[in-house]
Amino acid sequence: MRVPRRPLRHDHDAGGPDDLLADKAAARRAAWDALQHAGAARFPGAEGRIPNFVGAEAAAERLRGTDEWRRARTIKANPDAPQWPVRQRALEDGKTVFMAVPRLAEEEPFFLLDPSDLADSPRKAWSIKGASRSARTVGLDDLEPVDLVVAGSVAVTEDGVRLGKGGGFSDLEFAVAAEAGLIGSGTLVVTTVHETQVRPAGSLPSTAHDIAVDIVVTPERVIRTRRRGARDSRIRWDELTEEKIAAIPLLRKLAGR
Repeated sequence: MRVPRRPLRHDHDAGGPDDLLADKAAARRAAWDALQHAGAARFPGAEGRIPNFVGAEAAAERLRGTDEWRRARTIKANPDAPQWPVRQRALEDGKTVFMAVPRLAEEEPFFLLDPSDLADSPRKAWSIKGASRSARTVGLDDLEPVDLVVAGSVAVTEDGVRLGKGGGFSDLEFAVAAEAGLIGSGTLVVTTVHETQVRPAGSLPSTAHDIAVDIVVTPERVIRTRRRGARDSRIRWDELTEEKIAAIPLLRKLAGR
């Protein structure tokens, strides 16, 4: 008797062949271990998450000094701890910022923060807890086109291949925003990481739905990856499990369910 295959959890990596997913898992493990071994992982540790790292504030300041940052007026940011200093500086610099509600789990799945209307200081406002006080939750129709996307990474290559923690949420958020016209071909993607998270060009596995990064910023340097060609940012429905679609109200709405 054949045992039915257990469906993948909707927060697990579900896109791509098994061997590629295994390679991604091994690359994540190596990146987490390297960060821990370097003594650069902050509480509560690196494994299983977009890891917070020693020097996150310095990386945010280095990003702040770029022309790309100065030109940006509206930013989409991830909600993870290592990019908290980036979100803080965006609000301090008068930029409108939005980020997804964790796991896109709400009917209105984005936090929108207006720097001119905050209940707390910029530092407090861009924690998840602070966003619940200072932000309003909105749907796609209430958002503005984005100049700069800030993504968290487990590892990233010098030619812009990004590895997330495996849930596919950053790629999905990007695809949803792109299909809604909020992200265009000229929108830049940046990530801030520790130097140990940077890998040589061509050394990380990737799939077509993975976000390509334009700028990698560490506490020590800025790497412009010179990404080539247009992004294929559409929602790949054939790679989404029924469980993931059922768990995310926005996907159910877009799928007409």
